[in-house]
Amino acid sequence: MSGHASEHELADLAASARAAMVRAVEASGAFAADPRWREAFGAVPRHLFVPYYYVSGVGGFERRWGESPDPRTRERWVRGAYEDTPLATRLRDGELLSSSSQPSLMALMLAELRVEDGDRVLEIGAGTGYNAALLSYRLGDDHVTTVDLDPEITESARRHLAAAGYHPTVVTGDGARGVPERAPFDRIVATCRLASVPRAWIAQCRTGALILTPLATGLVALTVRDQEHAEGRFLHTPAYFVPLRGGSLPEPEAVALGGLPRRAGESDLFLFLLALTRGTLDPREAYALWEREGMPDRRRYGITVGAEHAWAWLDEPEGPYAWPLPRASGARLVEP
Repeated sequence: MSGHASEHELADLAASARAAMVRAVEASGAFAADPRWREAFGAVPRHLFVPYYYVSGVGGFERRWGESPDPRTRERWVRGAYEDTPLATRLRDGELLSSSSQPSLMALMLAELRVEDGDRVLEIGAGTGYNAALLSYRLGDDHVTTVDLDPEITESARRHLAAAGYHPTVVTGDGARGVPERAPFDRIVATCRLASVPRAWIAQCRTGALILTPLATGLVALTVRDQEHAEGRFLHTPAYFVPLRGGSLPEPEAVALGGLPRRAGESDLFLFLLALTRGTLDPREAYALWEREGMPDRRRYGITVGAEHAWAWLDEPEGPYAWPLPRASGARLVEP
């Protein structure tokens, strides 16, 4: 690229980088459950949703932005926007407040939603608007609703979406309460970690709808049986999202693993069990169960939400291993 990069040259670079990103996401297997998402990722320009972002480096974060007077910085901005990596988009006093998720994880979650033409989707956490744009490309603007508590986030998401030519419904509000005026939904997808599943989501779904949400350090896919009940298992993949903030369910403090074998602290699967059963099993009890059951992966675990109680379980909802989840009806949800 020349020292005086034109808009045309940046557009060509973006198209090339986007094609490379799609190939990388496809190679990761993220599209396997629904290969039709490949077209959406190839069409929606991610760089329009991250007009600036931060890259960690020696001495702190480097800000990359598309309006930089330096053509080399603009080129790095475009290339970075299409790397298969999460991008930090909001910082405060050095603390990460918001990010654009890793494209391969976004692709996996969208594929696992298993949407059909005509489905109505609610996204919890508007973020940059990129995920809502992918959904709008696939299903049409009228079938997509995205909600976030932070008006600054929803306003910027609207701008990004409009710049890319998409106009789904963007709502400023408490995501834990859903968006009843847009219900019923066929799919709900969340992009921040919860301690439990808000019952408002279930009540706003059609029978047979799917809810996909981060919980502990995994992703659970729940099938809605009726307006009070949902149940499903975790996917195999790990997923680390910023937790809800400012709600009635505070994030637990770190648990000391002193006295346990070293591999306990090094095993992602044990730490998942520990996060899922926190408040019910202490680390020694969790480790004994984990060893006794052959170090189970995430797919052996599931969640059941009933009219009065919600619980996590291993292998079977009514089996010998079940742990209560906190109620989430009053939580305030903030997208990372």
